Amino acid sequence: MPKPYPEEFRQDVVRVARNRGPGVTVEQVAADFGVHAMTL
Repeated sequence: MPKPYPEEFRQDVVRVARNRGPGVTVEQVAADFGVHAMTL
């Protein structure tokens, strides 16, 4: 089983995903952070 992501990392990813600009997809944010889009 993979290790859980650190809390600070998770908060950063969620913040960026919620505040993404127009035309930026969740998939793009996930790829930038190296996680699967379904994780978000």
